[in-house]
Amino acid sequence: MPISGSFHASWRYFSVAQPPPRPRGLEELKEAAANCRGCDLWKNATQTVFGEGRPKARLMLVGEQPGDQEDLQGRPFVGPAGRLLQQALEEAEIDRARVYVTNAVKHFRWTRRGKRRLHEKPSASQVRACRPWLDSEIEVVKPALIVLMGATAAQSVLGPAFRVSTQRGRILDSALGVRVLATVHPSSILRATDAESRDAALRGFVADLRVAATHA
Repeated sequence: MPISGSFHASWRYFSVAQPPPRPRGLEELKEAAANCRGCDLWKNATQTVFGEGRPKARLMLVGEQPGDQEDLQGRPFVGPAGRLLQQALEEAEIDRARVYVTNAVKHFRWTRRGKRRLHEKPSASQVRACRPWLDSEIEVVKPALIVLMGATAAQSVLGPAFRVSTQRGRILDSALGVRVLATVHPSSILRATDAESRDAALRGFVADLRVAATHA
């Protein structure tokens, strides 16, 4: 999805019909995304949670959407899934400071249960509305390889027929012109029913990250 236009400070709000401007860099892009109104998720979110990391990282990690802590802190992968991601990166001997981490959707979609805000899967239209921001991040960072974590991230790039369960861990070409590797989302490991299952899932995730590191 090409991004057209020129960045200008007078641009304030962006809709699906009006894509984000071509950025000069990540900071300008992040500033523009803070005012995105491309779908309705901004209404119940604390803030836009944009990507962060090394500006010209060779490895980009893409998850689904920010969670509760990410929404409150304004940074990707700082909650429980983020801590597990950090552990997996360390085991795969990948320095998080040298990668770029973001999400397919930049606002937290949630439903309330008592005092808790629980994650709710973003809709296909919400993922499509956010796609220009991801395209712009890829355009600026120019990674050698993108790791797509979870079904939402993978299908946002590889199409709705893609299944992480059967095609994970492989280096694939994409319409983005960048090679990709799909794997599980760290939050799925946290949902494992017992310690043995969790350890096995973590080992598989680390193995996928090692493949990514080798090809990035």
